[in-house]
Amino acid sequence: MATVYAVGVGPGDPELLTRKAERILRIADVILAPVSNPAEASVALETIREFIDESRQEIIVHQFPMTSDRSRLIPAWQEAAALIAAHAEAGRSVAFVTIGDPLFYSTFIYLLRILREQWPQLLIEIIPGISSINAAASEAALPLVEGDERMVVIPATAGIEQIKTALETYETVVLLKVKPLFPAIVELLRTTGREHATVFVERVGSPRQKVLTDFSEIASHSPDYLSLMIIK
Repeated sequence: MATVYAVGVGPGDPELLTRKAERILRIADVILAPVSNPAEASVALETIREFIDESRQEIIVHQFPMTSDRSRLIPAWQEAAALIAAHAEAGRSVAFVTIGDPLFYSTFIYLLRILREQWPQLLIEIIPGISSINAAASEAALPLVEGDERMVVIPATAGIEQIKTALETYETVVLLKVKPLFPAIVELLRTTGREHATVFVERVGSPRQKVLTDFSEIASHSPDYLSLMIIK
């Protein structure tokens, strides 16, 4: 039986892959990459193109719908887990690639639970990756926390009230998935006097990267799905 690898490929810059991630990607028999929209390229797969050999390795792009509707998500998770298990049981090593880290707001978390429950005999190894938060802070040269400071990470979809509470409680607030609530977040930051303490980063590590520190530019921007905000 072969090993199943969950490989964190970082935020989008191939140079931010770890040496271990590159090694696993080069030797895996099957590469499975997630995509939310079949009409778009998989960010994770595009990040690792230079490390794989499509003439030797089987490349599978699997769709995971961009929705909170579990009636649509669970079948996609089950199908992916069954596909991974089938290859591993047939003796083919599988690398599931994910942007960022496999255990940080990643689809692989759901697959891991299914694999452990339904195929407990499988060998699973997780290769950590650099998160978009660390990459964004580096690009902005912005210290995340120091000394006794505390930081909280919140998916902006949790709601404005939770964001407001976090701003009142923590020295550093990182907001992920800001697109759906972006106008409301901008207004909250304006009314709480955080205009000069906010950094906006989009598509970090990719050719489409954008780092904004001027609040007027942030407020007028139309964010991509892969965007975050760091508020000190």
